[in-house]
Amino acid sequence: MTKHKNQVREFTSYVLIVVGALLASFSVACILLPNDAIDYGTAGIAIIISKMTGFRLSLCVLCVVLPFLVGGMLYLGRAFCIKAVIGSVVYMLGIEYFERIPFTLNTEHFLAVAFGGAILGAGLSLILKFGGCIDGSEILANIIVKKLSDKTGRNYSMNVILIAFNACVYLAAFILIDRSAALLSLLVYVVATAIIDHFTDHFEAIKQVRIITKKPDDMIRAIREDLGKTCTIMDTYGAIAGENKTLICYVNYFELQKLRDLINRFEEPSFTTISTIDEIIR
Repeated sequence: MTKHKNQVREFTSYVLIVVGALLASFSVACILLPNDAIDYGTAGIAIIISKMTGFRLSLCVLCVVLPFLVGGMLYLGRAFCIKAVIGSVVYMLGIEYFERIPFTLNTEHFLAVAFGGAILGAGLSLILKFGGCIDGSEILANIIVKKLSDKTGRNYSMNVILIAFNACVYLAAFILIDRSAALLSLLVYVVATAIIDHFTDHFEAIKQVRIITKKPDDMIRAIREDLGKTCTIMDTYGAIAGENKTLICYVNYFELQKLRDLINRFEEPSFTTISTIDEIIR
C-alpha cells in the first residue's frame, strides 16, 4: 500500500512539473516577450542572446541551461536531474510551440508584465514544489551551497547567490537591450518571486525538518548516506504514542524533496514537520 502511494505521488509530481513548465513557457512566449520584458535566471540570459543574435529562443535556452543540467547530474543526483531535465525539455518545447500561436493581451505593458510575472511565478512554484527545476541559476546556487556545506559543515541560504546572479542578468539587459526592458523585467522578477515565496515558503531559505519516530536508526543511517547530513536526536514523549525519538535535520529546498522521498520509503509510521529558518548563528 505504501509503495503504491509513493508511485502515485511520484507520478503526480511529474505531471505537475509538466503543467508548471507549460505555464512558464506560455508566460514568456505569449506575454513577457511581446511586451518587451524578459524572464530571469538562465532563461533571461537565453532571451538576451536570442534578441542579439536572432537565433531561436528554444535553441538558446537549450545551449544555456545544458551545462547546468550536466552539473546538476554530477553533484545533485540522478533523481533531481531527471525532474530538472523533464521540466527544462517541456519548457523549451512549450516556448517553441507558444511562439507560433497568435496571442494578444490588449492592456498596458505594466499590467501585462505583472500578469505575465504572476503566471510565470505560478508555473515555477509548481515545478519547485514537486522537486523540479528549469532555471540553471537555481542549480548553480544549489551546487555552490552543497560544496560550501560539505567543506565547512554549515548550512547556507541560496538567497545571496540567486540575487547576485539575477542582478548580473538585469544589468546585461540594461546595457545590451534597453532600459525599459530591464525595468519591466525587474517587475517580472519581483512579482514572480513573490508568488514563488508564497507557495514554497521561501524556497531559497534553509529548512528545519523534525521527524518523530519510534525507530530512528535506519532513518538516521539513510539521511547520512543519501543526503550526507547529520541529525540532532532528542528523547521525546507523546501523550498517546509514548516514548519516541525526535530527529532534527537542516536541509536546503532541493534536498527537502529528497528527504521527503527518503522518509516515505520507510513503512514505520512517523510524524514530520517542516519550518523555514531565517538565520543560523554559530
